[in-house]
Amino acid sequence: MSDAPGLLAQLAERVPATLVTVGPDGFSTSILPMLVYTDEGAAGILRGHLARGNPQWRSLGDATACVAIFNGPDAYVSPGWYEEKRLTGKVVPTWNYVTVVVHGSLSMQQDPEWLLAHVRRLVDRHEAGRADPWSIDDVPAGYAETQVRAIVGLELRIERIEAKRKLSQNRSAEDIAGVIEGLSVGSPREQDVAREMTAPASWPERA
Repeated sequence: MSDAPGLLAQLAERVPATLVTVGPDGFSTSILPMLVYTDEGAAGILRGHLARGNPQWRSLGDATACVAIFNGPDAYVSPGWYEEKRLTGKVVPTWNYVTVVVHGSLSMQQDPEWLLAHVRRLVDRHEAGRADPWSIDDVPAGYAETQVRAIVGLELRIERIEAKRKLSQNRSAEDIAGVIEGLSVGSPREQDVAREMTAPASWPERA
């Protein structure tokens, strides 16, 4: 069994989460970057924030059930790329994708110090590697403290992680090679899937 928390951490560095909660008015969703803390809680913790102008946070309780979805590369797969098409014609289209779905309970954090520390870590992660990284310390004194009043922190205690990697594993080596070749000359998103198909298989697989 692969290290699901570690796989979550890998994908969370690249893409934001789609946070899904249920309140009195039904389902609510928001897209937000989240930080993964694999060494906290029983199974790890995700931390993020929402703008106070976003009504989703107002329906949250002390332990609101939720899911956070991290979608990696995905693309349509044409049966025309399969060697099997030329051999038997018994082929159909499909969709390749990589995704992690985190199930857990969500609570709010509104302490200014917590929010400042969270925003600093989030900024530092996304600015890392830039030639001239921006820092929260670049703003005028007191400005960051004012801005965090406009957000609400979120802490998701992880209960279960589903990691799926559907990348033509059920096809022959010849069909897989054809898919990689077809995707490699496609859009940037398709090329991302081709690269994922040639990467070491560290994700739980799905046929």
